[in-house]
Amino acid sequence: MYKKIMVAVDGSETANKALEEAQNIANSYNASLCIVHCFSGDEESAKAAGKEILAKAEKSVDALSIETRLLESNIAYGLNGISEEISGAVKEWGADLIVVGTANRRGMRRFVVGSVAEQLVSLVESSILLVRPG
Repeated sequence: MYKKIMVAVDGSETANKALEEAQNIANSYNASLCIVHCFSGDEESAKAAGKEILAKAEKSVDALSIETRLLESNIAYGLNGISEEISGAVKEWGADLIVVGTANRRGMRRFVVGSVAEQLVSLVESSILLVRPG
């Protein structure tokens, strides 16, 4: 059913759970797995941290076909920029499924902070699996 699965990681526990789910699905369907991380801004430290997150994620996965992508968004666009970059990567790579951890925010904090996962639901045409913490 799924041939190309993309998972977004940020180094959090929830993202690690999403990576585990993506790996299980990829192995079940003999699908390719693309691990992405998006950072904001042009600071070398943010880029280096992103590369480290991707390297750690790649080492933790045992799937048939794995690739990683480091995405950069304009810091001025905040979460919207991150969502747009990930959405663009999904379309460019042709992912059938995207797996994303969600922070499970509620109330005013959700309204103010927003959610990359929630924005992706409206931006991508691929199926999306949201992995909750806990």
